[in-house]
Amino acid sequence: MTSETPFSNWQDLVAAKRHDCEQKIPREWLLSANHLALAQESPRLLDIDLPRRCGLLSEVELDLTENYTASQLLVKLGSGQASSLAVTTAFCKRAAIAQQVISCLTETFFPQALERAKYLDDYLQREGKPIGPLHGLPISIKDSFCVEGVQSTIGYVEFLKNEPAKTNSALVKMLLQLGAVLYVKTNIPQTMMTADSENNIFGRTLNPHKTTLTAGGSSGGEGALVAFRGSILGVGTDIAGSIRIPALCCGVYGFKPTNDRIPFGGQVSGAVKGIPGLVPAAGPLAHSIADLKLLMSSVVADGQAWKYDSAAIGVPWQAIPSGINSSGSLTIGVLAEDEHFPLHPPVKRALDRAVEALTRAGHRIVRLGSEDEAHSLAYASRLAFQYFMYGPRKDLIAASGEPAVTSVAKAASPMFAGPLPAQQGLETFDTIKTLYEARQRVHDAWRQTWVDQKLDVILAPGAQSTAVVHDMYGWPSYTVIWNVLDYPACIIPFGKASKELDPEPMITDADTQPDYHPDEVDGAPCAIQVVTPRFQDEKCLWAADIIDRALAVYGKE
Repeated sequence: MTSETPFSNWQDLVAAKRHDCEQKIPREWLLSANHLALAQESPRLLDIDLPRRCGLLSEVELDLTENYTASQLLVKLGSGQASSLAVTTAFCKRAAIAQQVISCLTETFFPQALERAKYLDDYLQREGKPIGPLHGLPISIKDSFCVEGVQSTIGYVEFLKNEPAKTNSALVKMLLQLGAVLYVKTNIPQTMMTADSENNIFGRTLNPHKTTLTAGGSSGGEGALVAFRGSILGVGTDIAGSIRIPALCCGVYGFKPTNDRIPFGGQVSGAVKGIPGLVPAAGPLAHSIADLKLLMSSVVADGQAWKYDSAAIGVPWQAIPSGINSSGSLTIGVLAEDEHFPLHPPVKRALDRAVEALTRAGHRIVRLGSEDEAHSLAYASRLAFQYFMYGPRKDLIAASGEPAVTSVAKAASPMFAGPLPAQQGLETFDTIKTLYEARQRVHDAWRQTWVDQKLDVILAPGAQSTAVVHDMYGWPSYTVIWNVLDYPACIIPFGKASKELDPEPMITDADTQPDYHPDEVDGAPCAIQVVTPRFQDEKCLWAADIIDRALAVYGKE
């Protein structure tokens, strides 16, 4: 679709794109009217078990998509016990089913994926060895990544006028060289700067745990697809929580690495580049810590990512993280609740249970205070907000005439919590300098905390709430602070919201923050967040694995 395409308004552009996307799903993979109606009967879509009930997947395909981790599938693929064609077909079909009921995809390229899977099977048979560490494994990617011959619209109608990508993003090149099969791109919010993955082109991604709740954003399509098991391993991006928010909303594992450990270059963005500020990171969403490690170790590996992206850090992945306690006992700092962003009862209960379980497992717990501004989540949030808002901006929404979706129009901000770090009206250079100095104070304050308390990790909520009703997620204070610090952070699913255990509603004072309504979020996944200092990505996942295992043993209700 070129800029000369003769459409008179934005609705025509969208209608043509939707028709094109619908035609790319094979007729034999379409759900019947009865099964579509079944999906509408209850918001708890996962409980319906639609992939099994619809009859579109064989027993073998159900087994491949439901009963293995990515690491386990790779063993079967590399040994020839399962063909890439069979595995890829199974995940293509399941992703197509997911798309019809939760709108989690933007682009599909099933024929190309199946052709590549067949090529990989032939290679294995001919050479007697896999082509790389991800041989034959289907991997889903966020819409912002470029795949040759496929559009990247990132939720802007204006970008429908753009030609399909002529080259692959750096990470796409790496994944293909490592042996992966790419088959779908996943949905995002208009602007990629809200926690509700809705746009005027592809609609709203629904949370398969409860479709009345947000799937999170901006990598919401990834979170929902992984939760539906239409993907075994996905890649998103994160500048304020955009991997971790969908992970916690959809009950899956998510990891935001230190910036540029995973090559980020060659993506489509609506932002003006080259301005000092927060930088997004690419990272995995999956069903286990082991699979988060799989993606990280495969891509980072021997530190050669810089060959694909000049900004990528050429530091090899450490199989055994440095600076670890050989006994496996951790010193865990527990983040203090911020008074401006009070924790909802299910989130507080999950965090308290986690602390109790880790204490029983023999780990040392240190309660962290927020006694000064530099340690405050509210201050870090305002600093991030000012970074996001200053400098030149392109109005890519108005360019096409499309309206802003609800979450974008609401424009959640943390400004009810206090003033901007840099006063308004400063010259551009003075604003940049003031924000830099403010960010350094935050860095230094937290560095001193790690040193003084001899911490291995910080345990924190992923958010003040679970997934909430659409367009009410609010400002992501418990995730964006780690973007300000550029700390790696991992989401671990842990427990669920319960109207029986937490029956009392909670109403916040800020209009842009979510209230707690027990009936609305009953059954929503809860989660905790594990954080380490910058470039301690290996230690973050190592510690997260220890914590995840301890919670499984000691954290039962």
